[in-house]
Amino acid sequence: MLQQDSNDDTEDVSLFDAEEEATSRPQKSKIRHPVASFFHLFFRVSAIVVYLLCDLFSSSFIGCMVTIILLLSCDFWAVKNVTGRLMVGLRWWNHIDEDGKSHWVFESRKASSQDSKTISDAESRIFWLGLITCPVLWVIFAFSALFSFKMKWLAVVIMGVVLQGANLYGYIKCKVGNSQNLTSMATSYLGRQLLRQVSVFWNVNDQTS
Repeated sequence: MLQQDSNDDTEDVSLFDAEEEATSRPQKSKIRHPVASFFHLFFRVSAIVVYLLCDLFSSSFIGCMVTIILLLSCDFWAVKNVTGRLMVGLRWWNHIDEDGKSHWVFESRKASSQDSKTISDAESRIFWLGLITCPVLWVIFAFSALFSFKMKWLAVVIMGVVLQGANLYGYIKCKVGNSQNLTSMATSYLGRQLLRQVSVFWNVNDQTS
């Protein structure tokens, strides 16, 4: 069974190092983590560009497919483990307890006057714009591939929807917590199934590597 730990539990499980609570800067409009901001968009935008222009890059479907999946995997890891924590102070993760039960934790940095200065408005806009826009594009690509009968691309597109949709759901859950007025039971169920599929995919990759 999957259990969802709300943001109220963040005091018990802290993933934010003390060094990240560093000196605050009053210029909230500045980008404080340019490298993280770059890679937050680089992998996901590159995957979309390769998908759209794959016929110009290479005539090999296998080569394009492997490139896109590698870019999507790098994007999933970077956004889940690095850019969300640095750019908006959010992180979601999973751990297995001693009884073998899987626990999902959706963590948000505790709000304070100091944190409000350390999180840049510019970085926050970049983070959410990339996080929301790219999964929407992959959903459009999925319908396009389905209706145009490009079945060989459908699996690649679904991979993009699953990996980037999982990050989107995870960070929205971090942001809104367990508010049932914002997230319906059906959405929560679908989100848990999405995260479960991503975990299975990630574990299979770890075992085969």
